[in-house]
Amino acid sequence: MKRIISWAIRRIPRQYLQLFSGPARNIAALFYRGNQVYCPVDDRTYRKFLPYGRIHPRANALCPGSLTLERHRLMWLYLKEKTNFFTKEHRVLHVAPEICFIPLFEKMKNLDYTTADLDSPWAKIKMDLHHIPFADHTFDVIFCNHVMEHVEDDIQCMRELYRVLKPGGWAIIQSPVYAIAQTYENPLLTHPVEREIAFGQRDHVRKYGKDYGKRLQSAGFTVKEDDYVKHFTPQQIRWYALMEDEIIYFCEKK
Repeated sequence: MKRIISWAIRRIPRQYLQLFSGPARNIAALFYRGNQVYCPVDDRTYRKFLPYGRIHPRANALCPGSLTLERHRLMWLYLKEKTNFFTKEHRVLHVAPEICFIPLFEKMKNLDYTTADLDSPWAKIKMDLHHIPFADHTFDVIFCNHVMEHVEDDIQCMRELYRVLKPGGWAIIQSPVYAIAQTYENPLLTHPVEREIAFGQRDHVRKYGKDYGKRLQSAGFTVKEDDYVKHFTPQQIRWYALMEDEIIYFCEKK
């Protein structure tokens, strides 16, 4: 069974795994009842979270109830504490929307909420991120997480997000960032196995380095690389099951 789960996680895109996870998710949530870890998104405690990862599964990563990963729980806490997302009226664009957030954001009275993606079964608008079908200065807030490592021209996609963001608006644009100085790209690597070895996943086309923030800046954004996770004590990091080195890339259009 572990081999089947591992194979599915590696080979099947996460959004499609989520599509068929309903009954299993409910059973898993009951099985993992406890009070050792806490998911702030579904406001429930568990004895532990599920392992998750394409090549090297991370222990205690995936909440069985909400399907949040470490980055989702951190982002939720960040939005609550450091933004006015839950209190002010916003027009929001959510690219490659995560199922853990969609039903919650759709219910929020202060949001005019649009989901969009090229492939996601959850998105209401089908769009290519290289050519966003919205006018300049349309959205107050944009979420686009773990997308840029998949697209052909990430700088063009970043420019498009900047274009449709209103002056004074902000975006959170997360991607996996590795402990390398420069982003690694090689367009000659086209086979899924080659890409998995080089970039960490079969459908990734680059591996971001510490210059990720500068790439976002090149599209026009004012970027704050917020080490918000350092705000938490070791006990809180274990309680929320966060990654200790996660950076929030908070991008503003001045």
